[in-house]
Amino acid sequence: MPGVIPNQQLEAMIAKGHIFADPAVDPAQIQPASLDMRLGNVAYRVRASFLAGHGAKVADRLEEFEMHRVDLTHGAVLEKGAVYVVPLMEHLALPATVSAVANAKSSTGRLDLLTRTITDGGTEFDRISAGYHGPLYAEICPRSFSVLVRPGMRLNQIRFGTGDAVLDDDALRALHARTPLVDGEAVISDGLGFSVDLRLKDTTLVGYRAKPHTGVIDLDKIGHYAPADYWEEVHSDNGQIILDPGAFYILVSREAVTIPPDFAAEMAPYLVMVGEFRVHYAGFFDPGFGHDAAGGAGSRGVLEVRCHEAPFVLEHGQVVGRLVYERMAEAPTQLYGSGIASNYQGQGLKLSKHFKAPKAQA
Repeated sequence: MPGVIPNQQLEAMIAKGHIFADPAVDPAQIQPASLDMRLGNVAYRVRASFLAGHGAKVADRLEEFEMHRVDLTHGAVLEKGAVYVVPLMEHLALPATVSAVANAKSSTGRLDLLTRTITDGGTEFDRISAGYHGPLYAEICPRSFSVLVRPGMRLNQIRFGTGDAVLDDDALRALHARTPLVDGEAVISDGLGFSVDLRLKDTTLVGYRAKPHTGVIDLDKIGHYAPADYWEEVHSDNGQIILDPGAFYILVSREAVTIPPDFAAEMAPYLVMVGEFRVHYAGFFDPGFGHDAAGGAGSRGVLEVRCHEAPFVLEHGQVVGRLVYERMAEAPTQLYGSGIASNYQGQGLKLSKHFKAPKAQA
């Protein structure tokens, strides 16, 4: 059956050698509909972002663009504004019918840590063609904060699938009629539209903006950093904020979203015509996201927003993105938030897991 490959089939792919790694894949890397990938031992500082291109290997292109190498063995800082390529521990030997798509993990995106996957012969970021045999690399560009990384850290993840699993709008409407996907009216057009919440209950705090000059963030430290050292609070008392070009914001969706167990979803841009800004860097929603949240009302989607070109007025309820739902090849045996380390189930406006929880707003 066409669809996204669930955790139990990922385990079978690993057993058959379609996915292999040194050291071997840790079961903790396996998510309901994806596999976390691990950084290797060296980072290549390169002059510019690149794709290998048809018939070319990433290793050969590294010889062309490499500036210097950074040994990650004992931890090393990847500096804000620089571009690095890191070989991943995982390799692929995919069957001819299986393709893959990669994306940054949620915590990676919330740090404005642009992380994309490149492959030998690749002509697109984060897209791995069916039947691919070869190594995987992470291109990493810290945009707001310099970060301390070590081998084995998991900054991005990969999802495998067969055939066309995307639900068209009619199928999505039928699914919403059976299992409500949002806690309100469903705006369905090339996916499920979602909007920004700039009128949060009992507070004027609507988001956070990354400070321009901060310290390093050690990605192994959880609940460690004071938000005020890295973020400015964004307040609104009229349902509007102005996005500054080049600034990075953490906002939250107005809708609480549910991903039923037989489905997965990916966040996609809305329309460039509604404003020159990007609303996501980490875009996978696993089966079960919001499904067992308190009260069954779903979970909000955190929006990672960067404005381009010109200052832009963002208003409460403005549609800023869409969720594209995909069928699972079969229901996973584990769900997001159920028995696995899921950091963002039942979330609202929330920074990455590296930060202390902000004090309650008055």
